[in-house]
Amino acid sequence: MAQIFPKWTNKVPKIALLSLVCVTTGIVFVFWYWFSPYNLEVGYQPIQPVPYSHKIHAGNLGMDCRYCHTGVEKSAVAGVPPTQTCMNCHSLIKPNSVKLAPVRDSFKTDLPIPWIRVHKVPDYAYFDHSAHIAASIGCVSCHGRIDQMTEVRLEKPLSMGWCLDCHRNPEPHLRPLDKVTDMEWVPDENWKAVAKAKAKTLHPPVESCSGCHR
Repeated sequence: MAQIFPKWTNKVPKIALLSLVCVTTGIVFVFWYWFSPYNLEVGYQPIQPVPYSHKIHAGNLGMDCRYCHTGVEKSAVAGVPPTQTCMNCHSLIKPNSVKLAPVRDSFKTDLPIPWIRVHKVPDYAYFDHSAHIAASIGCVSCHGRIDQMTEVRLEKPLSMGWCLDCHRNPEPHLRPLDKVTDMEWVPDENWKAVAKAKAKTLHPPVESCSGCHR
């Protein structure tokens, strides 16, 4: 008796089962990783290898963000400071502190400190720090009052909807360019009028998919 179905159809159940396993695994991974606290949960605050306090450095001491994050004005990434930056001060200030032992070890071995990243835009999205700084968007708009944080935490959701809200209405986030890193700056009525006019002169913030998903 002639076969009704060709021989290759015998592989269909195996292929279907394998496809189901792959798709299920992919869905689980997407929800486990991209929708986990590591990406979207406001308040995510990992314990870092060195107890660096932004409250002391950026807050009490008034250090400018750009001293450590040197690439923020000219690069897509703000940059994690090399150990040498820390040692510029701590070779003299608290040089024997137990808490700073990992910093000294990093400096001696020339191995980077394994900082845990807190602010992470998904790999499928493109974000350029320099473009936002050039547009006069303050650090506080995305990072919150980091000058008051003993341990850095995720203050904003960094989701697509959250980004689009700002792209569609950047006016509340605009400030004088020399106040971009000033966490305590508050706009007065005169600036609000300036910001409204400035928002109209900005290169229109992208809202198309290709603007961020390249």
